[in-house]
Amino acid sequence: MHLPLIFLPVHKSHIDYLLLTFILFCHNIKAPYIAAGNNLNIPIFSTLIRKLGGFFIRRRLDENPHGRKDVLYRALLYVHIEELLRQQQFLEIFLEGTRSRSGKTSCARAGLLSVVVDALFTNATPDILIIPVGISYDRIIEGHYNNEQLGKPKKNESLWSIARGVFRMLRKNYGCVRVDFAQPFSLKEYLDSQSQKPMPAMLSLEQALLPAILPSRPNDVVDEGTEAALGDSRDLSSEPFRRQLIANLAEHILFTANKSCAVMSTHIVACLLLYRHRKGIDLSKLVEDFFSMKEEVLARDFDLGFSGNSEDVVMHAIHLLGNCVNITNTSQNNEFFITPSTTIPAVFELNFYSNGVLHVFIKEAIIACSLHAVQSKRYRNGINNVPPNMISQEQLVRKAASLCHLLSNEGAISLPCQMLYQVCHEAVERFIQYGILLVAEQDDQEDISPSLTEQQWVKKLPEPLSWRSDEEDEDSDFGEEQRDCYLKVNQSQEHQQYITFLQRLLGPLLEAYSSAAIFMHNFSGPVSETEYLHKLHKYLITRTEKSVAVYAESATYCLVKNAVKVFKDIGVFKETKQKKETFLELSSTFLPQRNRQKLLEFILSFIVL
Repeated sequence: MHLPLIFLPVHKSHIDYLLLTFILFCHNIKAPYIAAGNNLNIPIFSTLIRKLGGFFIRRRLDENPHGRKDVLYRALLYVHIEELLRQQQFLEIFLEGTRSRSGKTSCARAGLLSVVVDALFTNATPDILIIPVGISYDRIIEGHYNNEQLGKPKKNESLWSIARGVFRMLRKNYGCVRVDFAQPFSLKEYLDSQSQKPMPAMLSLEQALLPAILPSRPNDVVDEGTEAALGDSRDLSSEPFRRQLIANLAEHILFTANKSCAVMSTHIVACLLLYRHRKGIDLSKLVEDFFSMKEEVLARDFDLGFSGNSEDVVMHAIHLLGNCVNITNTSQNNEFFITPSTTIPAVFELNFYSNGVLHVFIKEAIIACSLHAVQSKRYRNGINNVPPNMISQEQLVRKAASLCHLLSNEGAISLPCQMLYQVCHEAVERFIQYGILLVAEQDDQEDISPSLTEQQWVKKLPEPLSWRSDEEDEDSDFGEEQRDCYLKVNQSQEHQQYITFLQRLLGPLLEAYSSAAIFMHNFSGPVSETEYLHKLHKYLITRTEKSVAVYAESATYCLVKNAVKVFKDIGVFKETKQKKETFLELSSTFLPQRNRQKLLEFILSFIVL
């Protein structure tokens, strides 16, 4: 049976459109119809896209001149997609909606995917095969997005800008590009499986995080009966269930596409220079660390987009990174000394490429930062009857889960079907396997009794402790209540250096969020969201220019937007619409200065100074 295929790639560059079509053509596979943003509907280039099977859609499906829901436009788009699927044509859809300006995979926009799901349920086709696609570049032809990250308005695409990009691409070396197709899966089977099993209770970010930020706040535990209501109605005619199902599908696809993205040589070199050797390193040592990180990437079941001698590959990456890297010749054995450039644009660009490897270590980095948070809290408050060098595994896992929630706008950390508590627990188990964390001896653990504060903390968490997976054996004792385990941190130099590296990976994100929390102390609203973003970004740039910021890359505009979005999601701000403008003002919960201070302290607890 012939079925339509839908390719869903990550979106890194303008040539993603052309690249995928070219590869399919070379392998004698029918070219897909491409859903392209209407910003690319410009003379000549639009003709090329249409000849390649493209069609243009609005960046926001329900956008119309009056700011109201455009029912007619959505109906026409729906009929067009339905007819393509009925004809068993292939489609290419970019779930992120626009190119990633940060180097990380952005959160999904599931508007067009919802049209595809609706078309399947009207029997336009018996089934659809979904194919997530990972795309990785040594260097994107756009070079960088520094102007936008510095807060300058995005320039509209024009024929001249595209022609200039083509000439630049032909004149310069941009290295290699790697395209990886993930395992296709049946959309019908996915939807059926999700409709038949209970959907996990989906807490909002406010419900998930507020108990951790404001533990003394009354009524912070969500009524479980309310949460479970979503899972009781597993029918697509139920709008809340339909929205959650499509959102989970989009997140599943993007997570899988991101997981299949190969790690390129420029990603590893940029990451090492920013977060392990920011003050510079001898070339020979850089090559040695490059080889080690390459092995670490492979050990975590991610693929590499390069091969060959490590020294040659490192020199290739340094050449591609261009002015972002400084090379000086030392007098000792003609050794080269490599340092990252300290200018703001150069650091922004290095951060863009470094983020290409962030998803490999993100869970371990979250555990490393949570480890610091738990340790610093112990030293501040002290815990009765617990030796100072021991850490509760339960407390560490829960602290890590709260950090996962805080960073949820930085890309998918896990599949939507996985509970964050379980994901963090498995990450801690890997730390134990690596020897970074050591399980305390049984004799030591017998003398430990949980403190009153720890018992109260567990009671305040809305997420249940039992997280048995569907795949578990019914007679397994996996989900049963178990005694907390106490851990020690391995003090060897190698493990301490690795923990420090992981903590630095999240340094720019946490510094941006904590700076946004500091900036909010003097908030006077309501203020338009656009104006607030501009002022916050200016504040972060000023901190960087005055060398107050530890990480210059914490001032990227992407992080400013994500920080404000998180604050909205956890209920710090409430939004009001006036005409087409969104205005922000503090919610009643965070109107008291002490609660904003607690938010700042919560974020700062993860930061290693």
